[in-house]
Amino acid sequence: MSLTIMFLVLLVLLLLGVPIAYAIGSSGIVYMLLTEPSFLMSFPQRILSGTNNFIIIAMPLFMLTGELMNHCGLTRRLINFALLLVRPFHGGLAEVNIVASMIFGGITGSSVADTSALGSILIPDMIKKGYPRGFAAGVTVASSTMGMIIPPSIPMLMYSMVSGASVGKLFLAGVIPGILVGGSQFIYTFLISKKKHYPQEEGSLPIRETLKIAKDGTLAIFMPILIIVSVSFGIATASESAGIALLYSVLLGFFVYKELKCKAIIKSLKKTAVMTASIMIIGGFTMVFTWALAIEQVPNTIAAFLLASNIPFWVVLILFDILILFLGTFLDVVPCILLIAPILLPVMRQLGMDELQFGMILIVGLAIGLVTPPVGMCLNVGAKISGLSIIEVFKEAVPFLFCNLLILLLVSFIPGISLFLPSLM
Repeated sequence: MSLTIMFLVLLVLLLLGVPIAYAIGSSGIVYMLLTEPSFLMSFPQRILSGTNNFIIIAMPLFMLTGELMNHCGLTRRLINFALLLVRPFHGGLAEVNIVASMIFGGITGSSVADTSALGSILIPDMIKKGYPRGFAAGVTVASSTMGMIIPPSIPMLMYSMVSGASVGKLFLAGVIPGILVGGSQFIYTFLISKKKHYPQEEGSLPIRETLKIAKDGTLAIFMPILIIVSVSFGIATASESAGIALLYSVLLGFFVYKELKCKAIIKSLKKTAVMTASIMIIGGFTMVFTWALAIEQVPNTIAAFLLASNIPFWVVLILFDILILFLGTFLDVVPCILLIAPILLPVMRQLGMDELQFGMILIVGLAIGLVTPPVGMCLNVGAKISGLSIIEVFKEAVPFLFCNLLILLLVSFIPGISLFLPSLM
């Protein structure tokens, strides 16, 4: 009974618009009061245990690295580098959008940062080139979903904290799904651009300019490669690699690109502190919620029900995907991971699923939620930049999201997509 009331309180508070952290924390307090008021004495300890994790150190460092790279002229350099890559295919800015998102996502680890940085440049540029405003916004927000799939990824760090999965193996597990999402979106964009005769990039650049663009782009791409290799092969921990990446971004911004200013560093530190604090508050209160679920043995009950009912595993996978897409529509990525993983990961483990595959299904599915109304963060940013309503942008993004949905099904039903690269370690 007390567990049911806890869920009802959470649902009501979310519908009333209460911030997710306080909604989760309040429902946990209600459960404690109904079950055993003396549990309230352990409330601060539960919150502390949700934030006292070594992996969390890496999170603000990766965030700060992405912020600094945004301030040192990286966005325009990556767009020029992506133009260089798509020119042999006679692609236009739509294809550049996809390629730039793949690269940018590997640097910032954030889909929202991808939409904001690339969209502020590419959406106006695409409109000037003759692309429809809605299409320009749609391809931008849809391609930015790769930001949290291609490593390094902030959601992967949060999942690792909850599940105990290796950060290095998670980074490797995200490589193939991220490439598949980008590749499928690129093919669709190329075909639709040909069909509707969207502008293409023709001709060639002078050799000196080509070399400069290639150098700037290669220096930027080297950072995510450095992170993945150092973490995956045990050269450095996730936190150490994040520190190395931060140092690399500072050196690149000050001494190579020469566009990073002290004022930008202060601004980036403030923004990183706010984002980190909000995620840690959510993590702390979620620990209280999951503690209540553990007391009530909810994961064991669900697993026993599924095993006893003999439901085919493929049906369980479909239901799991639907649940992720549904919750991702109404909740942000981090709260979803912190709520879903502790409940369903033990269940799926008993059904034979690897924790890495579970994590990738979760992350690929929740990435779609960033572009679905009403909460989709990337969708709202894209609508603000383009001047369109979120429904107009969403309609244009739907064809690209079908590419994401296809990859979600592949990741769900073909474990090797997630597990092949980690198995080589």
